[in-house]
Amino acid sequence: MQIVRLPLQIAESVLGVVGIRVGTEEPHFLRRPLTPAVELRRYGPRIAAETVVAGDEENARNDGFRRLAGYIFGANHRGESISMTAPVAQQPAGGERIAMTAPVAQAADADGWRIRFFMPSRWSLGTLPTPDDDAVRLVTVPAETVAVLRFSGDRGRTAVAARTEELLATLRERGITVTGEPGAWFYDPPWTLPSRRRNEVVVPVDVDWGETVSGTT
Repeated sequence: MQIVRLPLQIAESVLGVVGIRVGTEEPHFLRRPLTPAVELRRYGPRIAAETVVAGDEENARNDGFRRLAGYIFGANHRGESISMTAPVAQQPAGGERIAMTAPVAQAADADGWRIRFFMPSRWSLGTLPTPDDDAVRLVTVPAETVAVLRFSGDRGRTAVAARTEELLATLRERGITVTGEPGAWFYDPPWTLPSRRRNEVVVPVDVDWGETVSGTT
């Protein structure tokens, strides 16, 4: 099986250089534009594998990615592989103290960083294999509405912080209430050309999905 999968993995890695994600599932959502740069999204409940990692923002993201990748590539009680999805999510581990449900945030936290992989939709908590690593756990992420600003290029701390402020300023201008910590989602591997990367800063918001949002274009 591994021999059969090797050419496919190589092809996916090559396509990943230019930001092509072949067969990579993303959580389903409803979309509503707010401005040319910002949109609102409504996500249903999702299952995620998560781990908490200490360290600075980028090193913690890399360490958490490797730990979770181990789980989906077979480090579980059935030795079963689980398909990779996008995005990879990161947030301060203490963020949930302020009703945090969005997957990523900006500032360092004393409790470390929480890294998440969302599981493919065909899986449930009852059918997913148990992680071998006690530092990896399976959780249900509640339904949520988030505001999203998409960008490419640099995804380091300074770039993410600047985009986050741009997103928050847009929401302030329109009187939209933010209900949790802002953060970022990352859809591409490190070897993707910066100009082809899909990165997003996000923040949970209080919006009545059934009503027209002021400023929608």
